[in-house]
Amino acid sequence: MATKRSVGTLKEADLKGKSVFVRVDLNVPLDDNSNITDDTRIRAAVPTIKYLMGNGSRVVLCSHLPLVPRLSELLGVEVVMADDSIGEEVQKLVAGLPEGGVLLLENVRFYKEEEKNDPEFAKKLAALADVYVNDAFGTAHRAHASTEGVAKYLKPSKELDYLVGAVANPKKPFAAIVGGSKVSTKIGVIESLLSTVDILLLGGGMIFTFYKAQGHSRTSLTWPSHSWRRQKPKVSLFYFPTDVVIADKFAPDANSKIVAATAIPDGWMGLDIGPDSIKTFSEALDTTKTIIWNGPMGVFEFDKFAAGTEAVAKQLAELSGKGVTTIIGGGDSVAAVEKVGLADKMSHISTGGGASLELLEGKPLPGVLALDDA
Repeated sequence: MATKRSVGTLKEADLKGKSVFVRVDLNVPLDDNSNITDDTRIRAAVPTIKYLMGNGSRVVLCSHLPLVPRLSELLGVEVVMADDSIGEEVQKLVAGLPEGGVLLLENVRFYKEEEKNDPEFAKKLAALADVYVNDAFGTAHRAHASTEGVAKYLKPSKELDYLVGAVANPKKPFAAIVGGSKVSTKIGVIESLLSTVDILLLGGGMIFTFYKAQGHSRTSLTWPSHSWRRQKPKVSLFYFPTDVVIADKFAPDANSKIVAATAIPDGWMGLDIGPDSIKTFSEALDTTKTIIWNGPMGVFEFDKFAAGTEAVAKQLAELSGKGVTTIIGGGDSVAAVEKVGLADKMSHISTGGGASLELLEGKPLPGVLALDDA
């Protein structure tokens, strides 16, 4: 896959006085009183928006969930809210923005044409701006008017996106850490990674599926059986946990002990990787130049079973400081890194779980293919 142009290649000459249509992903979880419970995605969009503001752009933000107060707070400017996402009134608001000003459009999904990727609707969105930037990587696997459609009418279109470049041309040795409990969502990724990475480390509940496939019957959470396709991998080093922290029940106060990964007694379940595995994983990661991490090593929400996940997070933060490219792809890994307070130390945090998995699997993403190549 060709590396896509990143917003950093746009300089002041390209941006000053121009209106830039930025597709952002502000879909954050809200509680019953509409308070934001996790603003990771909003904060992830801030560097791109600030870069454009700093270079004198009029920034037009497009999302499915418009949240003005938190965005204004993080950007340090009063974000203007439009009552619509297309049309003459919105065009007037864009024209009235000062350089460095920010306008947030009403939810584009209010128009059914958005999800149908209707070309006429995409043209109306494109009429608002001179340049297109897609910062909503989590939506790139969907061909919508605001992700793929609009890119046809606005050039240069750009993706601020580490993932494409990192996966296409990684600095070697390239390692992937795949964890989480659901093996069903990761199988395609693991099979694809076998042909791209040098080192593959597996953790989390899904490892028990593989132990089961090798004839060890003890499982953690229950699994769909999956026939692991035999293929000639490029991977030179493949790591499974050798020891695990087990619990007598799925609870933060469960009794726990450390056993070999293949020797879990009846009535117990594996909830984290053990200290030997942490050490082995750590030594393997020390040799790398690029690391992608998707999925925790255990049930990190329970402090007793968080050591594996936290050790990986701390090590990646440390390696980032030494110039290793560290990419945290989606969902639980992001939450884990946030919990340890190390999110700002990583090279890149992708909040698009589904999209980052599809990209790692080598699937084409419509919202990325529409962008200019570097």
